[in-house]
Amino acid sequence: MDVKPFRFAVQGTRATSAREWYDLARRAEALGYSTLFVADHYVGPGPAARACSMPPQHLAPIAAMAGAAAVTETLRIGCRVFCVDYHVPAALAKEAATLDLLSDGRLEMGIGAGVQVNEYKALNIPFDPGRIRVDRLEEMVALLKAHWSGEPIEAHGEHVRVSGYRGLPLPVQRPRPPLMIGGNRRRVLSLAAREAEIVSISSVPFDPVNAAGRTPMQEAAHRYAIVREAAGERLGGLEIEGSPYFTIVTDRPESAYADIAGWISVDEKVLPHHPNVLVGTPDEMANKLLANRDAFGTSYVTVPQNAIDTFAPLVERLRGR
Repeated sequence: MDVKPFRFAVQGTRATSAREWYDLARRAEALGYSTLFVADHYVGPGPAARACSMPPQHLAPIAAMAGAAAVTETLRIGCRVFCVDYHVPAALAKEAATLDLLSDGRLEMGIGAGVQVNEYKALNIPFDPGRIRVDRLEEMVALLKAHWSGEPIEAHGEHVRVSGYRGLPLPVQRPRPPLMIGGNRRRVLSLAAREAEIVSISSVPFDPVNAAGRTPMQEAAHRYAIVREAAGERLGGLEIEGSPYFTIVTDRPESAYADIAGWISVDEKVLPHHPNVLVGTPDEMANKLLANRDAFGTSYVTVPQNAIDTFAPLVERLRGR
């Protein structure tokens, strides 16, 4: 199978003013990034955020995406990814269609089943068993497609029950905006392979060997194998998206690995071969991106906001290749 050409995104996590956010969007566009992503998280600094082990997301996603689209011309906008449990299904479908309309067809609609139990608790949202959350995700995907089709909606699921009208507005992208489904387990990855255009493969653990006996590289290959199996003939049209959570341009990788190990309390030895760690000179980083694409299909690469400038030469070098 021919590999997909590279494209790159920035995961925007913070902005403390309108100007800061708009400047970030314009800079991502000017540097050649395809997409500016936000996340669907709501807790600020405090015990809940510490329990989730995640940095605070400063901006709510829908308004931030609309703002970024308004000050750019070609930059795509997306949420990586909306949590199905945080939104009223019919309202989210309409919000997404509106974002695609107002951005003139630049929406990438990411959605997932939710994983942050401590955020659920902080927001007083029931954290149902995984089976139920994925059931809800499947029904939400069907509703998005129904709403965006312009045909009468008749969704009578266990969790999503919407009927009696046609969805408005119609999105600009036809037949619909691309769907990105994110996850790490077989059922969600299989759903993404069957129903989405972009499969976002969650970061793999930093344990040298996980509970299934797989190293991080083996775990990433395992997830990609699930996608290949479920996609069948659709595989050639899919993009596989992944994120080097740590992206550091340096000619002293050992020092960078020691820093990362201290930040997240992991065995330093696992970092050089971890799929979500990208450390080294530009040549070394380019080679690793090419190797990861061959091994895991990851042609769509999202880097953290703090790497937007240092990673830009690699965007220029590899995008479209």
